Amino acid sequence: MNTSIKIIVFIVSFFINDSIYSNEMIIGKETIEPGINVVFEGAIKDDIEPGKFFLDQQSTDVHLEALINWSEKSPTGSPIGGFIPYLKVEALVINIRNDIKEKFLLTPHLNMSDNFHYASNIKLPGKIDDSFDIEFFIYPPKEGIIGYHYDWVDEANYPLILPVSYKYKNLNFKKIANSKRR
Repeated sequence: MNTSIKIIVFIVSFFINDSIYSNEMIIGKETIEPGINVVFEGAIKDDIEPGKFFLDQQSTDVHLEALINWSEKSPTGSPIGGFIPYLKVEALVINIRNDIKEKFLLTPHLNMSDNFHYASNIKLPGKIDDSFDIEFFIYPPKEGIIGYHYDWVDEANYPLILPVSYKYKNLNFKKIANSKRR
């Protein structure tokens, strides 16, 4: 692919990605070795099935998401944009006004726009117009859940990732919390 085509593809993908995220609040973007992109979002609450396992939309303020996918810098054989399974993802939400804290497990979800992603409908610990700090924690797959072939261990990471955390301060979810999908 020549340089001009690469530039055009990059520009078009930038605008397409921008429209995909327009109904979501981008909290942060990170990179984890070996070649994993992470996007943390506050999304509009939604109905999630099976309902008995997930907080229903009427009891929810925000749908917290972590999109965790292989990047173009991932190890050989990794599908660019492919979902990274078997991770443990948590979010600690702290209300700045009253210091009330609540931890949420983000579990695998599936939708038409993001495909597989980690997420949870959450009730914010306070009023929707309060400001919040959020710390996201990402842990590698539990030992024994996946096997690592010799070539992966030799050329990439074992375990898949090391535990990481990212903290974002002074977030306000009022606009997202007041939005509706349908």
